[in-house]
Amino acid sequence: MAAASNFLGLLVLVVLASAASAQLSPTFYDTSCPRALATIRSGVNAAVAQEARMGASLLRLHFHDCFVRAIVSLLQNTSSMLAHLCRGKAHRHMQYKQIIIRNLYTSVQGCDASILLNETTGERFSPPNMNSVRGYEVIDSIKAQVEAVCPQTVSCADILAVAARDSVVALGGPSWTVLLGRRDSTNSFPGQTTDLPAPTLSLQGLRDSFNKKSLDLTDLVALSGAHTIGQAQCLNFRDHITEPNINPAFAASLRANCPATGGDTNLSPLDATTPTIFDNAYYSNLVSQRGLLHSDQQLFNNGSADGMVTSFASSAAAFTSAFTTAMVKMGNLQPLTGTNGQIRLNCWRVN
Repeated sequence: MAAASNFLGLLVLVVLASAASAQLSPTFYDTSCPRALATIRSGVNAAVAQEARMGASLLRLHFHDCFVRAIVSLLQNTSSMLAHLCRGKAHRHMQYKQIIIRNLYTSVQGCDASILLNETTGERFSPPNMNSVRGYEVIDSIKAQVEAVCPQTVSCADILAVAARDSVVALGGPSWTVLLGRRDSTNSFPGQTTDLPAPTLSLQGLRDSFNKKSLDLTDLVALSGAHTIGQAQCLNFRDHITEPNINPAFAASLRANCPATGGDTNLSPLDATTPTIFDNAYYSNLVSQRGLLHSDQQLFNNGSADGMVTSFASSAAAFTSAFTTAMVKMGNLQPLTGTNGQIRLNCWRVN
């Protein structure tokens, strides 16, 4: 059994290393589709000009695509193979190796546009995303525009990553270099959305959720700053209104639009100060106990993140530097590259 475990562990490392060697690159489409980035940017700018909230929605869509379970599912799916591998003969090892590799590329998922697949049994309709995540039609429209200039060349996963960046820029935020070369998943995994951080999580729960993605406390606090734009439904912050760590005047203002019963889908801005401008006001709100979600205020609640929140509140430069770094890290969460996956013709369905 030990030999089989060592074999599987080595195999996983080798395959992951091989996958990582197919590096993403900011110049990936320079030759194959030089107009790709300009086309995406134009589509994003038009959508945000029509509705500022769409910028936040596209940023969140990218986050929800990337933040799914990955390696854990590999171990679960291959556990039953170990027993067979232990009992198998040497000449069967190659057969099992091929099975495990196929299983690996089916299970490893991250920023792969799987959330875009319009399957009632997929991620798009799982509890964390259904009636919550939006912007699918904007991505579909941008994809159609990109297909018109470069047929079956630019992946939906890359469009999501670039659209997230361009949305931030459109709302006055920083830019960053997006690494490209992702490919699209041919499956969607509704059972894998449980790693998405819920608005009810404690600081430790948030840290655990981000640690699973090799994202540290700085990444957690910085990426949470995306809540400087966008809105949340009443059902996601109703309980926080009555918690002790909320400014009483702010709580009273929220209650007007989010009563104790009813109004579940009523919206309130995550950043009441500058709701459609990407800035660092979110952190100043936390310092004054005006975080909309329970999970927001947990970042400034006499815990390990307090100092970082204070730093970001006082320095926009410190926030934008940490945010852009964290976005690149998140965007590189186990993408499909090389010949894995496909380049979808339509983002909402596999070819």
